[in-house]
Amino acid sequence: MKKIISVLAFALLAGSLFAAGYSYKNNTYQKLADEYTKKAEAALDAGEYDLSVEYALKAEENAALSKAFIDSMLARQNAEDQMKLAEKKINWAKGINADKNFPMAYSTSEEAYKNAKDAYDKEDWVSAENYARQAIAALEGVREVTPLPQFYVVRPWAETRDCYWNISGRKYVYNNPLLWENLYQKNKDKMPKPNDPNLIYPGMKMEIPSLTGEYREGTYNPNKNYDAYSSNR
Repeated sequence: MKKIISVLAFALLAGSLFAAGYSYKNNTYQKLADEYTKKAEAALDAGEYDLSVEYALKAEENAALSKAFIDSMLARQNAEDQMKLAEKKINWAKGINADKNFPMAYSTSEEAYKNAKDAYDKEDWVSAENYARQAIAALEGVREVTPLPQFYVVRPWAETRDCYWNISGRKYVYNNPLLWENLYQKNKDKMPKPNDPNLIYPGMKMEIPSLTGEYREGTYNPNKNYDAYSSNR
């Protein structure tokens, strides 16, 4: 008798804890658990103790299966929610050229999102959620920035002291005058005397080559606010 009551109590408790409040509560396992619980109670009232135990055990088994089903569905929902957030974050990052301005963070995020989709396809909901969270976290430091300029138009020496050394030292170019030869080698064919790096003239459109894969576009505009170039960017 105690065993019957104990098993019935578990089945009833499982039904209330594992099913109530969830959209998945009407799953087949829970319905069976409820039916067997009623049968077990009826058999107990009728004094059919062995049959009551049999029904109670089946109620317990199906209640456990219901819990496993609900847990799985909730895990899937969590994975789907995080993957939607990750996809939205990646699309946002793409829209602000993060793939060019923050290539390492962006590629890390894309790889994590790919892993999330692979895990989801394998119904590994927990891993899918974790990978999706990683995809979001990888973009934490990403922000919209003005791309560094790809070109610079030389201005008069009297106004700007433009020369390869000084131009190279400006933050939006290389932030280091010692890197001036990169500018010279890229642009010397445009110069009237290619072998003399001192002979640059106002109006010359100088290309600023990328040194570390940094994204550059457009011509330098003094009205724009550029971040400083960094080899770690």
